[in-house]
Amino acid sequence: MSEPFVFDPRCSLCKEPYGAVPCGQTVTLHCRPMACEAFTHCAVVLQYEFSNTTRELELSCSGPEWDRICYTLQFDVPEAPDLLWYYFRLWRDDGSGCFLDKTGYRSTPVTEAWQITVYRPSHTPEWFGRGVTYQIFPDRFCRTEIPDPTGLPGNRWVHEDWSETPAWAPESDGEIYNRDFFGGSLQGIVSKLEQLRDMGVSTLYLCPIFESASNHRYNTGNYKKIDPFLGTEEDFKNLCAKAREKGIRIILDGVFNHTGSQSLYFNADGYYPTLGAAQSQDSPYYDWFNFQNWPTKYDSWWGITTLPAVREESQSYVNYIIDDYDSIIRRWLRLGASGWRLDVADELPDWFIEKIRSAMDATTSDAFLLGEVWEDASTKVAYSKRRQYLLGTELHSVMNYPFRTALLDYLKGGDANDFREVMETLRENYPHDAFYSAMNFLGTHDTARILTVLGAHEMPSTKQERAAFRLSPQERARGISLVKLAALILFTFPGSPTVYYGDEAGMEGWEDPLNRACYPWGQEDEELQARFIRLGRLRQTYEPLQQGDIVWLYTLGPVMAYSREWRRNRLVTVVNASDSVQPITLPYPTHLTDLLTGQTYFPQEGHLSLELPPRTGLLLH
Repeated sequence: MSEPFVFDPRCSLCKEPYGAVPCGQTVTLHCRPMACEAFTHCAVVLQYEFSNTTRELELSCSGPEWDRICYTLQFDVPEAPDLLWYYFRLWRDDGSGCFLDKTGYRSTPVTEAWQITVYRPSHTPEWFGRGVTYQIFPDRFCRTEIPDPTGLPGNRWVHEDWSETPAWAPESDGEIYNRDFFGGSLQGIVSKLEQLRDMGVSTLYLCPIFESASNHRYNTGNYKKIDPFLGTEEDFKNLCAKAREKGIRIILDGVFNHTGSQSLYFNADGYYPTLGAAQSQDSPYYDWFNFQNWPTKYDSWWGITTLPAVREESQSYVNYIIDDYDSIIRRWLRLGASGWRLDVADELPDWFIEKIRSAMDATTSDAFLLGEVWEDASTKVAYSKRRQYLLGTELHSVMNYPFRTALLDYLKGGDANDFREVMETLRENYPHDAFYSAMNFLGTHDTARILTVLGAHEMPSTKQERAAFRLSPQERARGISLVKLAALILFTFPGSPTVYYGDEAGMEGWEDPLNRACYPWGQEDEELQARFIRLGRLRQTYEPLQQGDIVWLYTLGPVMAYSREWRRNRLVTVVNASDSVQPITLPYPTHLTDLLTGQTYFPQEGHLSLELPPRTGLLLH
């Protein structure tokens, strides 16, 4: 044996099965110290997070393997979901020895134990992870007419010019109210369904669509009513029906940690005719909120007073959102939605998310539940509590922010091996279905536009400068070349490739609300758009890109290569993110064709040698 590791849980020589395991499954561990180290005993220390117990089990010596001694143990993981942490203790007959964890041999207590995620198997709808998702900020995607704001909540005003920059500066009182609208609508989305289908889109994720005082609608005014600027309940049903005819499903944004101060439930400005919690302690919604000094001092999301936080433990709130026959979760699924994305999932209790999942499962058999989580969801700690998002009874999967972060680091000059390490950590920690159903993206409504991030030399220091900023022709050309590479990886990686509206058209913009400008109909970057369309159709056509296993072939410096393999069908993604020509040699017995350009490559003696031009990507088949 010449492998350099004593223990590597990603290698079948050391651990089977790979990664996360279902409850009650048998796990086999092999620890393989060098024979010259003369260890005579090996034990594994198992720490069970949620049951708060620790066990130490000694491995049996299964004999020498070349220059190593192999110690082996089989054990069953718990019957209940848990997070299992483990490390090894090795010692000799004379009592000397050490610990072994991720950092290597240690004489002192362990600092980085390995992880096994133990989850309860459950059904994960296949339609989400296999297909392409398109995220729409509804007010800014497409309008069919300029709406009239008269009589609507929020003291709105409407831009007549679709191409104007969204209002970004504070108003005279220093507050930002997000009350400027452009008038995008559900009917506008319907009018573009054909174009979306041509890009291979199979899921539309809509930012909030319910009545609200702001253009982003994350301060919900009425969960039971479509915002009048967007349309009506009938318009929503029509969108869902028309989308389904084209093989497209709708996921809604559920904002259940807080409402708006200008809402039916809080009603601070008295817009709604019924009593809100801020108007009377006899309001049916008073119990939903936690007042320190009624009515002006109350819990709110991150201290933002326009976003009063909800008491999820209020039974009337739970009934309204989840349990009632016509609850918000169930109502909109029955009207045509296929899933929910939970805003700020970290702010929602585990039991609350579990009840949402149960209500969805009871309402429709294939609804998908996605969570907004910015870190590794298997180890996330929120409010000093380890979360249980992916253990089988809560979320199907999460927004994959680690994917975006690692990909940007790589494309901006980082090492491909670092990207691989981040992704392999997630693949190892997540249940299989959660990893292959993750929402991967290059940008969202909460991040700067991908073209701006990859094209700009530096970020301007003031908001005013960022609002006026536009990439120079040179910056834009470089940015587009890198966005093409980013899109290639996005569309060929496990998980649902998600496009934030307008990224495929070459939209620019720094942070909110500059990243939420209107879609540039008629002024799209046609070359970039064509790349996204091509990749979307390839994703739709080739089964390996939808559900194939990922196999890493090469990651070093700016060059990366991996394959997706399914039933003897194999596609290989090759990327050079640098500004210089890079060589790469891959073992391959037959000729390959780049599905992006049609060029054919012929291997020599079982190896394919390529000279990759700067910022070039191939998809070989």
